[in-house]
Amino acid sequence: MYKIVKKQELTTNIYLMEVEAKRVAKSCEPGQFVIVRVDSEGERIPLTICDYNREAGTVTIVFQTVGAGTKLMAVLEEGDALHDFVGPLGCPSEFVKEDIEELKNKKILFVAGGVGAAPVYPQVKWLHERGVAADVIVGSKTKDLLILEKEMEAVAGNLYVTTDDGSYGRSGMVTQTIKDLIAEGNQYDVCVAIGPMIMMKFVCLLTKELNLPTIVSLNPIMVDGTGMCGACRVTVGGKVKFACVDGPEFDGHAVNFDEAMRRQAMYKTEEGRAILEVEEGDTHHGGCGVCH
Repeated sequence: MYKIVKKQELTTNIYLMEVEAKRVAKSCEPGQFVIVRVDSEGERIPLTICDYNREAGTVTIVFQTVGAGTKLMAVLEEGDALHDFVGPLGCPSEFVKEDIEELKNKKILFVAGGVGAAPVYPQVKWLHERGVAADVIVGSKTKDLLILEKEMEAVAGNLYVTTDDGSYGRSGMVTQTIKDLIAEGNQYDVCVAIGPMIMMKFVCLLTKELNLPTIVSLNPIMVDGTGMCGACRVTVGGKVKFACVDGPEFDGHAVNFDEAMRRQAMYKTEEGRAILEVEEGDTHHGGCGVCH
C-alpha cells in the first residue's frame, strides 16, 4: 500500500497527490510515468510523474477526474493509501541523457496544454537545477483551469501564460503564442509539447512549418505498461511503437496523430475494439483486455 501524504485540489476536478513510494522515488527521472490502482479490482491509471523527492521517498502525481478510476482517487484523502503504484515506467526525457554543457547552449521551448503542465514541470525543473534555462508556454481554456503557474514560474527562463478565452495572460491558443514569440525574434533549437492529442497535433503542424524539431509525450490508453498488451500502440514514422516502453516521448513530426486519436475514441466502444482487432492483426495484441 502507498500512503498519500499530501492531497491538494489545484482547480475544479484536477488534483495533486504526493505519495510515499520510496523505490519509485529512488530511480525515477523526468518524463517517466507510473500506473496507479485505487484497489485490487481497480482500473489501471497511467499518470506522468510530476515531481519527486528522493530523500523523502515521495512521488507527486496530478490527475483529472475523467473516469470511474480517477473519481475514486479523488475521494481519497491524506493518510489513505493507493493499492498499486507501479513505476518508474517508460523512457526518461531525452534531456536526461544529453551533455549539460551542450544543453546550456540550446534554446528550448516547452508547450504545456491543460494538465500537460504536470509532466512539463519536472523537465523544466530538472533543467533549471542544472543551470539550463527554458522558455515555457502554459495554455489553458480559462484562468480557472490553469495549474502549477507559480511552480512553473520559479523554474522557467520565461513563462508565457495563455487562455483560450482571454480571461488571463495572452489570449488564444498556444500555437498563436508560438507564432508571436518567433515573430518577436525568438529562435529555438527544440520544442517539447505535452497536452491533449489535438493540441500536440496542431503544435507539430506549426513547428514543422517552422523547421523546429519537436518532441511530444504520448499518454494514450494503457493497460499493463510493459509493452505486452498493445493498448498504447501508436504509429511513428510509419512504424508501430508502444508508448509505454518505446516512449512516452516521440518525434512529434513523425507521429500519426489522426490514427492515435481515432484509436482512443474507438477503444471506448466494444464494436470499436473489435474493428481495431481485425484491422491491426498481430500488432493489436488484444490490448484493451477485452478482445480475444
